[in-house]
Order: sequence, then C-alpha cells, then structure tokens
Amino acid sequence: MNSTISKQYPDHPRLAVGAVVFKDGRVLLVRRGQPPSEGEWAIPGGSVEIGETLQQAAQRELLEETGIVIQAGAPCFLFDVIQTDADGRARFHYVVIDLLADYVEGYPRAGGDAADARWVSAEELAGLALNPTTRELLQQRFGFGG
Repeated sequence: MNSTISKQYPDHPRLAVGAVVFKDGRVLLVRRGQPPSEGEWAIPGGSVEIGETLQQAAQRELLEETGIVIQAGAPCFLFDVIQTDADGRARFHYVVIDLLADYVEGYPRAGGDAADARWVSAEELAGLALNPTTRELLQQRFGFGG
C-alpha cells in the first residue's frame, strides 16, 4: 500500500473508488485518518490498484478500512478531489467513482487509512464533521439526511 507521502504531488490524477453501503436504515461511513479530508466522515474507499476492476477495488478497500464484506455494483457518483498548496500546485488529485454496494457481512472496525468506521443514521449526520461531497451524494442521490 502506498504511503501518504507518495500520494502527494502526483504527476497525474489518481483513480479511487468508494462504496455506498446501507444496512438497517444506516449508511456505512469512515472518519478519514489521513489527508486529504483528514478528520472528516466520508464514504469508505481508496485507490484502485493495477489489474483491479472498480468493483474489486471497492470490495478490497471496504474490507481493509471497515472490516465489512460487500458486493460492489454499478457506479452511482463521480467527482474530483483536488487540493492545492499555497503556491497553487496540486498536492492531491483524485478522480473518485462511488459504487452502490450490498452489505454481505461483518462489523465495522477502523483499519487502513480510516480512524473510525460505523453505521450512521440520517439523524446523526448533522452532528458529524461530514465531508461536503459525501453530504451532497447522500442527500441528492439517496434523499438521506437533511
């Protein structure tokens, strides 16, 4: 797995996936433990490795970050994460494809780049430091949270 340092100041955009997983009226979220978005709650996921399909990458990343086994499906959301430094250089540049996913088994536990992982109800979203893109996805695409 790449270190955070090697992910900074890339020479090209990096491809990443996330998995949107619901169970019992709650969504699976992680609190990011590293930049970009450190400290924010977001859809779990990470980088796509060479030779992986989007679905394989999402399934691997979810297991690493949350301990949850999923069956990843079709893409449901696409966005860019571009963070620049004081000089205007791209410190991070990701193209992220979120996939719909079905819960298979497991209990949330933080691993990999995640500082925390848990199932979150729509009511709990307001009290979390939620990543703005995650909030947009959950509200606009799924009507989840308000």
